[in-house]
This record gives sequence, structure tokens and C-alpha cells, in this order.
Amino acid sequence: MHVAFIGVGNMGRPMLANLLKKDFAATAYDIVPAALDAAAALGASRASSPAEAAAAGDLVITILPSSGNAEAAYLGARGVIEGARRGTLCVDMSTIDPGTSQRIAARLAEKGIRFIDAPVSGGVGGATAGTLTFMCGGSDEAFARAKPILENMGKRIVHCGGPGAGQAAKICNNMILGATMIVTCEAFALAEKLGLSAQALFDVASTASGQSWSLTTYCPVPGPVPTSPANRDYKPGFAAALMLKDLRLAQEAASGAGASTPLGAEAAQLYALYVAAGHSGDDFSGIINFLRGASQKH
Repeated sequence: MHVAFIGVGNMGRPMLANLLKKDFAATAYDIVPAALDAAAALGASRASSPAEAAAAGDLVITILPSSGNAEAAYLGARGVIEGARRGTLCVDMSTIDPGTSQRIAARLAEKGIRFIDAPVSGGVGGATAGTLTFMCGGSDEAFARAKPILENMGKRIVHCGGPGAGQAAKICNNMILGATMIVTCEAFALAEKLGLSAQALFDVASTASGQSWSLTTYCPVPGPVPTSPANRDYKPGFAAALMLKDLRLAQEAASGAGASTPLGAEAAQLYALYVAAGHSGDDFSGIINFLRGASQKH
């Protein structure tokens, strides 16, 4: 199968690499020349636009930073809609608002092009290891076509419902993640003040009722989990600016649905302050330094 892969940055590139290792052929496009160069070095052909990439592919995969980026890539000038053939399946792995996914799906359907939203969880590590979770929204038929391909990049593929349902699942998941990371960081900062070592807190909480993914896989202090970004001076990983984007998407959805999410709202405010302080490119777990009230690393 020939895949058009649009968006080959920190997440997309290792996912593309896994497909190429499984003997897929690929044509790549990215607005950033260096990212496209890296994709070509892996063995992908180059395209000069989303439309050109889509015209070459039996399947289109996109993973882009924002709702605006996704809408432009699909529906804008020289977008996927101009290049994809009737019957092509498009899989958008971006994290965007459910309404945008639904709008893209409807416009593509007018051209006989199928679409599912399939945002991912697992970060760069999961993308590299091929252990991502995909949350999918779309028709049963489109999901059935996409699942065997997604299994080459992830371990768990969940059909959440119709168009936009994957995005709804993702923003709910990341609201949990953002708030959980903040309270995990607060706990480690409190432990320091109380004279409790980070390792001791980890040894207790990781096997007790305080256990969470933020603690056991992504521990925000160096040492207990050697693979966490805390051991790399909080280099992403998952950038704080992207966490802030997802938390804001959750708040927009909550407002539109009339849902009460006070902890999600507070998490969004704290990440907004962290990003505004110059940490947009740091891993989101680095907010522990902001919560300590100082910029020093521990």
C-alpha cells in the first residue's frame, strides 16, 4: 500500500518510519523543509503540497498541530480534497476540536472520500515503539479499513463512535492527563519540602492509590523513571504548548456542551501561565519547576 503522510514532525516521523519498516511505500509532505528532508532520508518520496501527496496515496494520513492546520491541509488551496481520488480513506491523527473533524468529514464525503478522526495517545516514545493508542471516530466501514494499517503503528485501536468521537475521547483523556500531571508535580514538590526523597514517594505512590500514568510512565522528577523527559532537562516529549492547546479544546467543548470542568479549567490556566513564562517548547511535565516557584532544576 502507498501512504500519503502529511505532517512528519516529532510524532509523524517515527510513525512513518514504522510503516516504512513494514514495507509500506510513502509520499510525505510537511510545511517545514527540515522535517520533509528527514522523511525523505527514511525513504519516503517528497510532495510539494497535500494535494500532490494525496494523489499518490491509496491512503492519506495526517498529523498536524492545530484545527486550522488540519482544515487547511484537507480543504484549503492544494489541499487533500483536490488530490485524493474517490474512495480514498483519510485518517487524521491530529488532536483538534470535534466540530472541525465533523466539518472535514462532511466536505470529503461530498467527493466520495472517506474520513476518520484518529488522534493518538502515547507521545513520541509510543510513536517510536509502535505502541500508540488510537481513538477513532467514523463509520464502521471506514474504521474497518483503517484498523489493519493503524495496527502497524499502535497497540490499541478503539472505535469510539461516529465522526468527531475520536477527538472527543482525546480531549477528555488529555484533560485527565493535564490535571493529573499538575497534582503529581505538586506532590513531589511537597515531598521535597517535607524532606521525603523523590524515590521514596515514587516507591509508595506507584504501587498505592496515588498511582497514575503521569507518575509511573512520565514521572516529573529525574531518577525513578529513567525514560521520562525529566531526565533530559524536560525536552519533549509532549510540549507544554500542545498540552495547553488540548486543555483549551476541552474547555471549549465543555462550554459548548454545558459541562462543569473546574479542575480542567484550572489546569488550562496553569499551563497558560507556564507557556507564557517561556516554556512552550519544554515538556509539559516541566511545570513542576513553575509550581516550585523557581526556574531551577532539581
